Amino acid sequence: MLLVNAVILFAIGAVAGLTMAAMHFRRRSKPRALVAIAHGIFAAGGLATLVWTVVKMGGDHGVQIALALFLVAATGGFTLLSFHLRGRVLPSALIVGHGLVAVTAFIVLLLSAVALGA
Repeated sequence: MLLVNAVILFAIGAVAGLTMAAMHFRRRSKPRALVAIAHGIFAAGGLATLVWTVVKMGGDHGVQIALALFLVAATGGFTLLSFHLRGRVLPSALIVGHGLVAVTAFIVLLLSAVALGA
């Protein structure tokens, strides 16, 4: 059940992230604070749930790979946040990289959850 919760939290966070990316590439405007906060909270909640699942219950190789990829994506997310807080333009390449790593992690996690019957 914890794995399903992580998938749901990451999915909600992904919708907010996609919204922010679309705003960036369409208008080059800063994301609305509520969308950015929701993205961070749901992604962090998914990450915390996934870490708890792996620590408490182990998890197969796919879940561990997903966790590692989500940690890389989180590093990219914190880097983007630092650009925002310093008033700098967000690098488009970093936005794309962050999104691609997160999507890859999500797919690996989803496939692992389905394989485990979660």
